[in-house]
Amino acid sequence: AAELLNESEISNDVKANTQAFSESLGGKQYQTQQGEVPTKENSSRELAYLNRKKGCCVFLQNLLPLNKKRQPMLSFSSRLSNHHSAAAANLTAALDAHNIPYRFLPNAKDIWLRDFMPVWTDSRKLVSFRYEPSYLKNDPDLRTDFRKDLAPQLGLPVTYSHINLDGGNVVFSPSGARVLISDRVFSENPERPPAVLVRELSELLEAEVLIIPSLKSDMTGHADGMARFLDDRTVLCNRPLSSCGFEQKVKRSVRDYGLDAEDFPFVPTGGISAVGCYLNYLETEQTVFLPVFGIEQNAEAETSARQIFHKKIVTVNIREIAQQGGCLNCISWEDHHAQ
Repeated sequence: AAELLNESEISNDVKANTQAFSESLGGKQYQTQQGEVPTKENSSRELAYLNRKKGCCVFLQNLLPLNKKRQPMLSFSSRLSNHHSAAAANLTAALDAHNIPYRFLPNAKDIWLRDFMPVWTDSRKLVSFRYEPSYLKNDPDLRTDFRKDLAPQLGLPVTYSHINLDGGNVVFSPSGARVLISDRVFSENPERPPAVLVRELSELLEAEVLIIPSLKSDMTGHADGMARFLDDRTVLCNRPLSSCGFEQKVKRSVRDYGLDAEDFPFVPTGGISAVGCYLNYLETEQTVFLPVFGIEQNAEAETSARQIFHKKIVTVNIREIAQQGGCLNCISWEDHHAQ
């Protein structure tokens, strides 16, 4: 059996011990799927180390060598390259430079892939929600039916739900234990009482559902344009424009759940435009691709991102797409099954 850690062994920050235990592992570094690092190795080479967020130990079967962890295949709509060639060129150049695998999927009816693709839970279960957002009520030609239009070409095991929910309104914590969803989900599912809906979502997503407010004037009301998890205890939120504005309301909501809320640069430009929404970045295992828009606030956003994240920061000019209402997270989707 693996040894448990006593209080004296865990008093220092876990990361400070990475090098010592890397040497004890023959030069290899290990981490959990939640991104933690080892602090102890016993004689049977079963590792037990602290999961700081949950206060418990995780065992060898949950470990992955850092150099063996596979980057999921990123997917984008073929309409992105066909109709937004300049933005697509900027994005693919950045992905190529950092060896990120990607592909373009045909048959999608729009570029906002995140919204109509299935959602991954922490157990790698795929859940496909109904994609009939009220903002597309008069534009049925823009609604992609994942089950009919895309599922046949992917061949993935999917659980289908009748709940009406966009993927952009599902923001998981790194461990998958929590998920942020805006209250727009209630008006999109009026036939379900809110408490019942939250319970069903929690069961489907295998996570604690945290409801945050949405701005009525925001066409989609998606959570991924308002809040993103930095870690299981910290949520990045759009920097408030005033002490009593909507962004402050979102931060209070996050803190009411016992989480820390940290400001991230935000420059609203009005209308449906997402220019200035730096929070809609694309995060991979080792890199954060930060949307930039050819405005003076880009420099501040990049500086803030470098201070906040312990990953490489790569800027991608996505203004052409942002003007239509979304950025990098909106147009992407990760396929953990793709080779």
